[in-house]
Amino acid sequence: MSRFVSCLSEEDQEFDEIKNAAAAFYRTNRVPEELERALGELFFQNPEDVHGYLANYFTELSSQPLISRLNGKEVYDSRGQLCAEAEVFCMICNREKRMSSAAISSHLGQKDPFLDWQAKSEERAYHVKTAVHWIVEPLNKMLKEQNPCDQSDVDQKLSNFFMARHQEEKELKEKEESLSTSEQEVEVPSSPPEKKKEKKTDKKKKGSSEKPFCPAEPPEPLLPGCLAIGSVSLAVAKSGAQIKGMPLYKYIRALKNPEDQARFHIPVSLVTLLSCGKTSPGKLNLLEEVILIPNAGQQVKQVTQAILSDSGVLPVNFDRPEQALDLITEACNNLALELGTEIHLAMNCAGPDLMDYTKEKYEIAAGVHKSPDELVAMYQTLISKYTAVVALIDPLRREDREQWEKLSSVIGQSCVLLSDKTNKPQAPPLPGVTGHILKHINEITVSDLISVTSELQGSVLLGTTSNESCDDDSLSDIAVGLGLDYVKLGGLASAERMTKYNRLVSIEEELAQQGILVSKEQHSPPLFTETEAQVV
Repeated sequence: MSRFVSCLSEEDQEFDEIKNAAAAFYRTNRVPEELERALGELFFQNPEDVHGYLANYFTELSSQPLISRLNGKEVYDSRGQLCAEAEVFCMICNREKRMSSAAISSHLGQKDPFLDWQAKSEERAYHVKTAVHWIVEPLNKMLKEQNPCDQSDVDQKLSNFFMARHQEEKELKEKEESLSTSEQEVEVPSSPPEKKKEKKTDKKKKGSSEKPFCPAEPPEPLLPGCLAIGSVSLAVAKSGAQIKGMPLYKYIRALKNPEDQARFHIPVSLVTLLSCGKTSPGKLNLLEEVILIPNAGQQVKQVTQAILSDSGVLPVNFDRPEQALDLITEACNNLALELGTEIHLAMNCAGPDLMDYTKEKYEIAAGVHKSPDELVAMYQTLISKYTAVVALIDPLRREDREQWEKLSSVIGQSCVLLSDKTNKPQAPPLPGVTGHILKHINEITVSDLISVTSELQGSVLLGTTSNESCDDDSLSDIAVGLGLDYVKLGGLASAERMTKYNRLVSIEEELAQQGILVSKEQHSPPLFTETEAQVV
């Protein structure tokens, strides 16, 4: 044998080594067995597309897709403002493929239409630029080779990253404030102590007959770049759903409750009818939105067709809240809709944005101010007159806890209170509140949404924002996947809103065809009950 091998040329020996190595490679990777099985099944299946069948067969045997890279870029939202979009790329069958993208909304503090537009634009641009930097550099490195179907692990890494940056920012600000305080102590002489006492005494005398005014709680610090966290989390979730070959709402349901895939229901759509508030014409500031609540059991198409108009959400020119409610009452009468029976109303009051801290009163209309107690009395009058109103959203500041409790007691069981917890998710619950509003913005991950909707007592409303992507319908999938009872998508106007409504209609039809759509007709008004109601 050795004499035979020695007679082989060097070229033949190399070829023989390659054949042996190839045979070992194929055996290790079970290629002959899979080829034999594939060819056997191919013969009996006898598909029209032979090579397509083989491609699908071996694709199912391919390695688990892993994130190859993230990309971040600046895009424009529905209002023409900058936003950061996250793109997820994965290696699939030895090729890099763009899986999905997401650009969630950003909230940059109190909504004040009188702030300098250039300053707001520069602030937003800085936040977006920082978010893009986070995506293309640290987050890209952190999630490289990560399994996109492991949502909880991805979101945990994203949250840890955010908390580390948040702590760094906090320490930096504390250091700057410490240096600034030290400089002031050296340069600025302190006021005589007797003058300070005089000022305190005067202030005490001035307010001795009034209830003490509670100052505003410090706002939650907004970390520049934070919207990268929520955008990447959603983009990864959409990628995971695509890899699993299932719609996003079923994927989210599997993340929340893997055992519950047999039945789904469509959330009741809360539709914004009128847009009021500071940014609308007229003197009225109090009502940011008047929202229609249809009865449970109505199809999404029925709801939208009943109230669709050419202009969608109407920015109205009102001076008093009664004018808005009277207009809707008249419209329902003309359409033969029984307001208070077939449909109900909710009022988004935007109370936290109305406080005039110089007067320590709410400016409910231009030049019209009311104390917290006076505002409670006004709400009581409105609810008693317009019985179709079954929910108030953010009627007061969080600081006016005494008035929240008083308002809850005077409106009784006919109307419930909801508060926005988006920017203060860890804040203690307000007295009398049975529902909470959430928005998928900034650093909120998909896992956060799953967690909070599982833990919060009462209803949970995950609402839209005013600056969303025109082509992203993920909110509808999230609402259905989380199993919520209500969803607030805004008015029936503009592309970003109608895209979400159309997606909700598609999901409803798909579930009906599959025979797994469950009606929620058992929910009777008033809505937002403590035991069952949940809203996106």
